[in-house]
Amino acid sequence: MTHIVKRYFDAFNDKDVDAMLACLTDDVEHHVNEGGVRTGKDAFAEFCAHMSRCYDETLTNMVIFDAPDGSRAAAEYVVNGSYKATDDGLPEARGQTYKLPAGSFFDIRDGLISRVTTRYNLSDWIAQVSA
Repeated sequence: MTHIVKRYFDAFNDKDVDAMLACLTDDVEHHVNEGGVRTGKDAFAEFCAHMSRCYDETLTNMVIFDAPDGSRAAAEYVVNGSYKATDDGLPEARGQTYKLPAGSFFDIRDGLISRVTTRYNLSDWIAQVSA
């Protein structure tokens, strides 16, 4: 099943939100690092628009893992980014760059992603953009 996850991350790196949305079920659950759960493609698209306004990110060193039955997957990667616009409750953006390890976990249903959970070290990110 890594093909759907790979397609999702290829779309992320291409900054193609429509292609990312095409990888998701209509009722996708998006579990955000240090945040709540967003449900549905509309909420996911709103999150992507917010992220595009505040951050420019590319993922590298991607490794994707699959459960034997294809129902779940995980990925480990490095986030290479720049902080373009100040995000609420976070340090002021001045075009700072950052690089940090991260991971995502997925539920797969009917060949599409039904859950995305992303984790990274927020304290590490804050330290990098505050330096």
